[in-house]
Amino acid sequence: MGPFTRPPVVTTWRLFNRRSSMSRILTFQLAPRDQHEPNRSSTSLELMFDLATAVAVAAAAHGLAQEVGSGHVAAGATRFLCSFFMAWLAWANYTWFASAYDNKSAAFRALSMAIMFGSLTLAGGIHAADGDQPIWLALVGFIIMRLGMIVLWLGAANGDRETRPTALRYAAGIALMQLYWTTVIVVLPPQASLYLPLFVLGAFGELTIPALAEHKTATNWHRGHIIDRYNLFNIIVLGECFAVIAAIIADSKTPNLRHFWLAGLCSVIAFSMWGLYFDRKEQLLRRDLGSVLVWAYGHYAVFAAGAATAAGFAVVLATVAERAEVRAQSASLAIGIPIAFYLSALWLVRDRAIHSGAMQWLLMAAAALILATAAFAPHALEVTAAVLVAAAIARRHLHPHKADRS
Repeated sequence: MGPFTRPPVVTTWRLFNRRSSMSRILTFQLAPRDQHEPNRSSTSLELMFDLATAVAVAAAAHGLAQEVGSGHVAAGATRFLCSFFMAWLAWANYTWFASAYDNKSAAFRALSMAIMFGSLTLAGGIHAADGDQPIWLALVGFIIMRLGMIVLWLGAANGDRETRPTALRYAAGIALMQLYWTTVIVVLPPQASLYLPLFVLGAFGELTIPALAEHKTATNWHRGHIIDRYNLFNIIVLGECFAVIAAIIADSKTPNLRHFWLAGLCSVIAFSMWGLYFDRKEQLLRRDLGSVLVWAYGHYAVFAAGAATAAGFAVVLATVAERAEVRAQSASLAIGIPIAFYLSALWLVRDRAIHSGAMQWLLMAAAALILATAAFAPHALEVTAAVLVAAAIARRHLHPHKADRS
């Protein structure tokens, strides 16, 4: 053995250490968090994730406003619902996972950032979508996000023996559905007659994954944390309304009473939608799988309706400025229909289970009145704002012991 030759024992020990380090890197583990952890709220990383998703939401709402303003209502609504579903689905997948497994490790943060990049790519794909071409960029963004989620679920399977089968079912389900989406988008352009039925079938498959994965063992999601996350997402979609309201005010180079009146009415509507939603203590009261799925999935309609309301504001502005190809009554429907869906979805996820008597039907009655007003009555925007204010006041003051005053 020469003077510069390492002893075999030392060489073997260093090689063993290197292999152990590599094994620790490859064996990504995420242990479950305590579902009763006190003072659990959204992290700064999750707020960053919300901002990335907000870009996709804004792109979908902008596209809807353009299509409706051009008179392509059916095509615009279909594209919006599909685009918004993909953005919401990716956000919901990550949110529920993080509620159960976020351990603040470097690996978890790196994967979260990769998923955020996928969300931004998805948003770019929504912006760049051409009705006659496959949505390549959106597909690439969605693939990035789903691959990140698969790795996270495999990490959960490695770190939690009790819910290992649940985590593996999630990983397998997401992988299979991503193969389905890739095939559909590569083979069919969005204008193909089979595209929408196959999209609906895929959406059904996605919504089936949690039902199949958690039917025996549920993950340790945190109720307060989930409510906080959904509250913040609703702020995002209502924030789209505020962006349009600012555009209404700025549309006239000089102070314009008509624009200020329109902006004021839209502000009242947005504030009322906020007031009707934020009853934190009345959200997600049960943990059984059926109730949780209705609450979680029903929020797709809540959030999509909020973003579509912002698009309706933009259509009304375009009508007032004589830049739209639709009449004033159609513009009123562009606001009335999504608000009616917003109230109906709130009834589904919350009020139908917590109220009785006349209060149980308050939101449904308001939705019907707003829809009828938008379709037939003059000054529909004024009436819509008044109905929403009355509903918000009635709901808070008739049951003050339940309302969240935040």
